[in-house]
Amino acid sequence: MYTKTAFLRAASFLGAAAGCALFAGNVSARDHIVTESYKVNTQGLDPSRPADAQTLYTRLGNAAWFVCVRGWRADLLPADDRKACYEQALGDAVRVTNKPLVTQIYLASHTLQEAAAHHIELPEQVAAK
Repeated sequence: MYTKTAFLRAASFLGAAAGCALFAGNVSARDHIVTESYKVNTQGLDPSRPADAQTLYTRLGNAAWFVCVRGWRADLLPADDRKACYEQALGDAVRVTNKPLVTQIYLASHTLQEAAAHHIELPEQVAAK
């Protein structure tokens, strides 16, 4: 029997100039749990600029989709609930980046409750509401 899990986390954001966000997902491969990861290139992005924050958010979303749906290895089984896996990975990545504009972009399509579930620190103007 294969066990599929959909727990993902994002590792630290290493800086806008040359850093990356790392997605790691636990998936099943022949009864063994393995971790799959994907690095997001942030080189040349300044997440304090709206266009760059949007680019970073798009890259984070693409990476979340990749680890939850596609993956690198053919012998890995996808997560049982791909949408939940994607939302977990994206929310965790937004939390780890901890950039106000990236958080605002996330909040344009997610609720405050979803942000709270991922422990995303809200920008001051949003938190005051």
